[in-house]
Amino acid sequence: MLRKSRTRFWLILGALLFGVLYLLAPVLTPFLIATLLAYLGDPLIDRLEARNISRSWAVAMVFGALLLGLLLLMLLLIPLSAYQFKGLMQRLPAYIDWFQSDILPWLRDTLGADPELFNLSHLRTQLIAYAQEIGDLAGGLLESFRASSTVVFDWLANLVLVPVVTFYLLRDWDLLVIKVRDLLPRRIEPTVNKLARESDEVIGAFLRGQFIVMGALGILYSVGLSIIGLEFSLLIGLMAGLVSFVPYLGLIVGIVAASIAAILQFHSFLSIVPVLIVFGIGQVISDVFLTPKLIGDRIGLHPVAVLFAVLAGGHLFGFFGILLALPAAAVIAVVLRHARAEYLQSIFYQQ
Repeated sequence: MLRKSRTRFWLILGALLFGVLYLLAPVLTPFLIATLLAYLGDPLIDRLEARNISRSWAVAMVFGALLLGLLLLMLLLIPLSAYQFKGLMQRLPAYIDWFQSDILPWLRDTLGADPELFNLSHLRTQLIAYAQEIGDLAGGLLESFRASSTVVFDWLANLVLVPVVTFYLLRDWDLLVIKVRDLLPRRIEPTVNKLARESDEVIGAFLRGQFIVMGALGILYSVGLSIIGLEFSLLIGLMAGLVSFVPYLGLIVGIVAASIAAILQFHSFLSIVPVLIVFGIGQVISDVFLTPKLIGDRIGLHPVAVLFAVLAGGHLFGFFGILLALPAAAVIAVVLRHARAEYLQSIFYQQ
C-alpha cells in the first residue's frame, strides 16, 4: 500500500510539473536561457575558485565574458546574416528567371518533364513583393513596436531579465545544488545523486562540447564558402553549423543549400565541386579533431533520439521546448541506462 501511494504521488507530481511547464512555457523561456548560460559558466567559475580567486570575482569575470560574447554575436553576426538574407530574397526572382529560361528546356528535352509542373511565375511575383517588404524591414519593425506596446515591453523585459537571472544563478549555483540535494528523501538521495552526476556528465559533454563544435563548423563553412566566392556564405555556413548538433545533418543541409546557391550563382553544375571540398574538409576536421576532443563518446544519445527530442520539444512547448529538449533527453537516457542495469540484475531477467 505504501509503495502504491508513493508511486501515485510521483505520478501526480510529474503530471502537475508537465502541466505547469506547458502553461508557463513562454514565461519560463528567459529563465531557461539564463539557467543554460549559468550551467555552462559554472565549471569555469569553479576552476577560477580553485586558483584562489574569490567566487564574486570569478562570477564577474565569467559573466562579463558571456555578456561580451552575446553582444558581439548580436552586433556582428545577426546584422550580417540579416543583410545576406535580404540579398538572397532580392535575387531569387532573377534565379527563377534563369531556371525557367535555361534549366526548364534542358529538363524538357532530356527527361521529358512537363514545363507546367515548374510554373513559378506566381512564386516570382510573391518573392518580389516580399523582397520589397524586407527592404523596409527597419521601418516595419519600428511600426510594429509602435503599434504593440506589449511586444516592446516583453522584448525589453527578456533582454534585461536573462543577464540578471544569469548573474544570480552563477553566484549561487553551488548553494542551489546543495539545497536541492538536502530536500531529497534520504532513502533515494544516493541513487538520485548518482544519476545527477551521470546526467551532468552527459549534458555537460553535449552542451559545452557541441556548442563549440557548432560554432567552429559555422566559422569553417562560412570562411570556406567565402574563399570559393559563394554569395551568402555566412548565411549558409551559420545555418549548417547550427543544425550540426545532429551528426551529419549540418553536412547534408549545408551541401544541399550551398550547391543550389552555387548553381544559381555560377550557372554551372561543376561549381558543386568546390562546395563538396569545403564541407568535406570541415567534416574531416570535425570527426578527427573537434568531436573526439570536445565531446568524445560520453554522450550516449543516438542522432535519431536527438532529432526526435528537438522536434517533440518544439511541438509541445515551442522555443522553450527546443531549449529543454536536449537536457531532458540526456537525463532520460541516463535514467533508462540505470533502469536497464537494474533490470539485468533483477529476478525478472534471471529467470
